[in-house]
Amino acid sequence: MNRICPNCQYIRKPTDRAPEWQCPECEIAYNKGAGAAVTEGYGRYATTTVAKPAASLGLAKWIVLLIVLGLVIWAGRSLWQPAAAISKQGAPLAGQPEVILYATDWCGYCAATRDFFAANGVRYSELDIEKSRTASEEHRRLGGNGVPLVLVGDNLVHGYNEAELRALLRPWLRKS
Repeated sequence: MNRICPNCQYIRKPTDRAPEWQCPECEIAYNKGAGAAVTEGYGRYATTTVAKPAASLGLAKWIVLLIVLGLVIWAGRSLWQPAAAISKQGAPLAGQPEVILYATDWCGYCAATRDFFAANGVRYSELDIEKSRTASEEHRRLGGNGVPLVLVGDNLVHGYNEAELRALLRPWLRKS
């Protein structure tokens, strides 16, 4: 049975280290609490059992859970990035070879290449090599050392080279 302190209502636990006659919480002797007589129930035994607190997850378990969650998100990012990184400008015109632009958002020459394609009505697919792991691997496989890298059918154009792009796409360029 557990004893209840008359002064602070602390319920004594079997693991408490204070002497049997003293409250472990407020450290007052049971028979001296609040100046009342000993016969008024000081140090009485509790009639109810104390509910143990529910076991909680320790800090280490939360840290492990957060690490696992972070790894799942990091591993899954390649599943949704390629779809966001690919910007289809439409299907190729009849007979126009497939044009793929490997680029980045911040590159000025990539922007110039986009402007050239837009001004001349060239349909192309754009892959951002910083946002898509597959685009980055394909860029490296093609021997890309920088951006933009333009793949026109089977021909590669390294950097922004308007003359070479015009030569490769001449039949499909919009007449100005």
